Amino acid sequence: MIAKIGRSVNLYGALAYNQLKVENENGQILFANKMIETANGHYSVAQLAQSFAPYLIANRNTEKHTLHISLNPDPKDKVNDDKYREMAEEYMREMGYGEQPFVVFKHTDIDRNHIHIVSVCVDEEGKKISDKFEKMRSMNLCRELERKHGLISATDKEHKPNDKIFRPVDYRTGDVKSQIASVVRHLPNYYQYQTLGEYNALLSLFNITTEKVEGELQEQLRQGLLYIPLNKKGERAGHPFKASLFGKSAGLPTLELHFTKCKAALKDHPTKPTIKAAITIALKSTSDEQAFKKQLVEQGINVVVRRNDTERIYGITFIDHNSKTVWNGSRLSKELSANTFNDYWNNNIKPTIKENNEPQPKVSQSNAMEDLPSEKPHQLFDFLNSPEKHEDGLIEAFGGLLPETQGEDFEEQDFANKMKKKKKRTRSQK
Repeated sequence: MIAKIGRSVNLYGALAYNQLKVENENGQILFANKMIETANGHYSVAQLAQSFAPYLIANRNTEKHTLHISLNPDPKDKVNDDKYREMAEEYMREMGYGEQPFVVFKHTDIDRNHIHIVSVCVDEEGKKISDKFEKMRSMNLCRELERKHGLISATDKEHKPNDKIFRPVDYRTGDVKSQIASVVRHLPNYYQYQTLGEYNALLSLFNITTEKVEGELQEQLRQGLLYIPLNKKGERAGHPFKASLFGKSAGLPTLELHFTKCKAALKDHPTKPTIKAAITIALKSTSDEQAFKKQLVEQGINVVVRRNDTERIYGITFIDHNSKTVWNGSRLSKELSANTFNDYWNNNIKPTIKENNEPQPKVSQSNAMEDLPSEKPHQLFDFLNSPEKHEDGLIEAFGGLLPETQGEDFEEQDFANKMKKKKKRTRSQK
């Protein structure tokens, strides 16, 4: 079990975040300690806040007076409500908050059920309750609760951080939202791409596509994105999800900023000539699409081909995992546009590649990628060395790219980020 302790100046925000889960039937109040009872047993945010008011009024000089604690058992643990209540009471008592008012919320909107505890860290006299060695005490207490209640130890995972890795989206396993979120939240940190089409090409490796949608809100045109899971054939395999469900990083405004930054960075990217050379060599030395893809994937380049209903190739994108860059064929060269590959593979018209008049270093088929930066790739990209690859060039072992985040509560992360922003704004106003 993992305990996360957060502190803020916004008690109302912490209560509102959890109460909204209850109102949306994604949570419930399990336990209330020293809280003012209501006639019907139901609470509003204002009613919950009343129990903490005397403590905040008495508060002397503690800025971050609000405690927002989450207790997170392993997803495989089967914890009933009674056990959650018992663990919450014991945790708060042993951490020194047993005599404080606190309310325990259970969240059920993700596969990993867990509880949140909201309280204040000042006593009735306004004095701050000691938080010395808090992290160490909390960690030791979690180990004790694991032993007492027969839970899976979090230390077992800590010793094996790479045992679980994220995989391309599999709609059959469920929790598709969490699977998609893991991908879209991480890819911009690693890869450079300039258009929505290039972004979609990269997403396709993870069995995801995205579509732009437009609508009117208050007589103003609004644009947004939908993320859609795909099956292995590239066909839709589930209902779409709004980008807003995955945080700002997945939304259109943030992506467009990423496009702009990447456009400038890739304009004169040093690896562009080498990538172009490798693709050109593969085009000249192979006779069909399968062989072409196979040759490039061995050099760390995935090829994503887009076809219409008549099987005409209208788009081709190259994803170089060595430089973490994504390129439409026409952006590399007019001779590497979709028309070239359509003529060759569909109409058997072998392309004529013009030789560059400018002197270029000689690049052989075997060492086409040797001119790429020699900097050692991040360990997350060790999948490039895996022999397990699809025949069509897609990397079967691509799952080694990102850590598994199944069961992660992304709404909770966004809430925590908002609390941090409010804290920064408060400081700047002083």
